[in-house]
Amino acid sequence: MSTNVTESRLTWIDISVFIFYFLLLIIVGFYSMLKHNRSTISGYFLANRQMSWLCIGASLFATNIGGEHFIGLASSGAAKGLSVGAFEITAIGVIQLLGWVFLPVFLATGVSTLPEYMNRRFGSKRIRIYISCLYLLLYIITKISVNIYASALFINYAFSWNIYLSILFILILTAIYTISGGLASVMYIDTIQTIIMIFGGFLIMILSFQEIGGITNLYYQYFNSTPSSTNSTCGQPPAKSFQMLRSISDPDMPWLGFFLGHTPNAIWYWCSDQIMVQRVLSAKSLSHARAGTLLTGYLKILPLFMIIIPGMISRALFPDIVGCNQPSTCQSICHSQHSCTNIAYPTLILYILPQGFKGMMLAVMLAALISGLTSIFNSASTLFTVDIYPTLFSFRRQQIQTRELMIVGRLFVLLMTVFGILWIPFVIQMQGSDIYIYMQRVIAYFGPPIACVYLLAILWTRTNENGAFTGLIIGFIFGFLRMIFEFSQAPPLCGENDQRIWFVRQIHFMYYAMFLFWLTLIICVVVSLCTKPPTDEQLFRTTYWTRNQTLDTEHVSMNQLVQHGFYNQGNTIQEEATNDVIFSNEQSQQSENNNREFRCQYFRLFHICWSWFCGLNYQEFQTLETDQQTPDVQQKTWIKWLLNGNLILILIVEIILFVIFSIPIQNTFLKYK
Repeated sequence: MSTNVTESRLTWIDISVFIFYFLLLIIVGFYSMLKHNRSTISGYFLANRQMSWLCIGASLFATNIGGEHFIGLASSGAAKGLSVGAFEITAIGVIQLLGWVFLPVFLATGVSTLPEYMNRRFGSKRIRIYISCLYLLLYIITKISVNIYASALFINYAFSWNIYLSILFILILTAIYTISGGLASVMYIDTIQTIIMIFGGFLIMILSFQEIGGITNLYYQYFNSTPSSTNSTCGQPPAKSFQMLRSISDPDMPWLGFFLGHTPNAIWYWCSDQIMVQRVLSAKSLSHARAGTLLTGYLKILPLFMIIIPGMISRALFPDIVGCNQPSTCQSICHSQHSCTNIAYPTLILYILPQGFKGMMLAVMLAALISGLTSIFNSASTLFTVDIYPTLFSFRRQQIQTRELMIVGRLFVLLMTVFGILWIPFVIQMQGSDIYIYMQRVIAYFGPPIACVYLLAILWTRTNENGAFTGLIIGFIFGFLRMIFEFSQAPPLCGENDQRIWFVRQIHFMYYAMFLFWLTLIICVVVSLCTKPPTDEQLFRTTYWTRNQTLDTEHVSMNQLVQHGFYNQGNTIQEEATNDVIFSNEQSQQSENNNREFRCQYFRLFHICWSWFCGLNYQEFQTLETDQQTPDVQQKTWIKWLLNGNLILILIVEIILFVIFSIPIQNTFLKYK
């Protein structure tokens, strides 16, 4: 299909819709700032634990479907067909593990972060610090840098802005969202994002099918999407493009490697990643949290139809742009020598959407990119503020105040941004033309050991600190070696021979992820059995089998529980207020010092406004003991039956989708055209 670049230019209607959408997000952000307390740990990082199932489910979905998905899923669909859809379908079931297995334990322990849970479970701060640092590393190389790059790529293509100007624009908006609003603001905006994304996604899907003439025409045009300017067949779609799961040796989606290798990655992402778990921890009750995961599971059905298949249609409609296969041509079109499939979705938006809707979808994509960054920054600052900073300055923990942690958390956002920008050149070099697969590869090298240790910690009471730490370290070493080997050479250009080391060339990253998971499992089990078992205090409410323990029924030491982060309040066990940090509560003295410090009336007025913007109200220097909210873990019988019924239904839907989209396409009605 021939296209003219001038056809894609934005009109004043599109620009107006674009601006209106962002004004709407700003209004929602300020609403959340007024409604929620942002001057405390629980208020800023956990939205006071008062979020409903609708916000939780929508936020989980919007956080997941960020820039790397809009850009990456459509890119993978354009390049390799439906195979990437398997990642989305798997998430439908895996996320339910969070609601039914992981979350009850996390709520029983009263933790705010997952490294904090590991501290409670094993009584070891080295695991807590190690996992916190590893999480931050993964956020930099798989999330922050990728999102910034995808955002800049999108803005550069849609608006023809300078790439560095695009990055600056993104970071300014992200900083406003993250620093001012906290988790509540992010989740409210995510809810609006989800509604608009679904509407816009279905609109694009319908118009795309109308443009290409239905699924049958897509099948034949997709396989013939070779650029008219060349006779080369380089970069042609795979023969099994319309199959989701493929043969055991397939280079894109081997079914055995996928189920055994990707599943641990999915467990890490959905069940033990702070970004995702932090949202369900903000729930007002266990029922709301589980309903939120169910809603996310239903929503995860949509990307296959809203993003991946439209990405395939984009290649079929615009083979000269999206399907380019010559390095020099691709460089001139999208500034990448590997391919231009990364611009599949933006191209579809710019060329087939009517006026107004074009601006809306551009705003949705950009806001999704920014929303993803804000979620990452909020969770990363949570890890640093709660798990790392108090430990680094343990010598002065008696003096650390809530306000200090709020400032530290916001400043850390800026530091993470700098590191993310520095990693962007590596993303450009190593991702080839497939951002999404780049992320999956990196996660496959670091995620399985973490997923394994969390599973053992929750499901096997014999797991101890020595076994967990040894497994984590050895798993990290093997994963890091694989990443070094893979990143030492860039992937080959179209038509070039793959000169990378056989270790990378022959062993699929999913099979290597499977190896890392089982290696970590064996090491954890062996070391745990050869060393002392965990104490009763370490197992108190920290496993699935002991989550309902009480002091009245268990012979545990109260002093030991206090050391592990619990304190007694009546007949229940609550989270220790300080997370191993004691915050002073000298309100009167602090107020007096503030009066002496800001004597200038105008400067004080500015400071009050700035403090309100950042949620740093001087009148609220309460300790985390009074700040802590406890979610309700009790469930009514009819709600429990309703949730369990939906759980069974959504698992059946997942199986059906795998079966339908893994049937060889030549055995369907398409062959009768």
